[in-house]
Amino acid sequence: MSPPLSLLSEVDWRPLWLPVGGAGAATLTAWLAGMAPGWVVARTRRPGRTLLEAVCMLPLVLPPTVIGYGILLLAGRRSALGSWLREHLDYSIVFSWHGAVVASAVVALPLVLKSASAAFAGVDRTLEAAARTLRQSPWSVFVRVTLPLAGPGILAGTLLAFARAMGEFGASLMVAGSIPGRTQTLSMAIYDAVQAGEEHTAAVLVLVTSVLSVAVLVLSNRLFSRP
Repeated sequence: MSPPLSLLSEVDWRPLWLPVGGAGAATLTAWLAGMAPGWVVARTRRPGRTLLEAVCMLPLVLPPTVIGYGILLLAGRRSALGSWLREHLDYSIVFSWHGAVVASAVVALPLVLKSASAAFAGVDRTLEAAARTLRQSPWSVFVRVTLPLAGPGILAGTLLAFARAMGEFGASLMVAGSIPGRTQTLSMAIYDAVQAGEEHTAAVLVLVTSVLSVAVLVLSNRLFSRP
């Protein structure tokens, strides 16, 4: 076996597949949570709109450890919600794969919201008005006109959210820990490999995540640049 192949065969690839699946679930969660606020920010002038946007954008500027601590306060084992879940459903997000997904979704939410609000604001409203003259319901106008026109911008932001979720470290570590094969993400695996002196494993994982990140950024930039 050649040296490069031998190097690759020695790498534990589980930390790669786990964050890819977790980042996908986190991105979907962030997308579902960010679309409605994005619409409100772009299309309404209600008094609380600015505050709503500021609160949703907080994960972009707060340290990840603060986000993780906030999740623990809201849904940890000692919180009201966490206690109820543990008592009635025997479930806890702490030290679980779901906890890593929740933490990653929270930090990815601002990218979805900002891209969605910008995309919705850029839609030509005369096209929506023309659709309404054809007796289309508001929901039909949104699905058939608004969403397709805003789609490239929303998709570009969603790809950035996926990359952010895949590289999440601090918040996920506080909520879910770094359990190999269960909650250990790619960034945690790199950190653990460096701490253990496994330089070859860390180098391969860094190369893989760098290639994935560049691919996501290139695709996102192409979508953002579309007229």
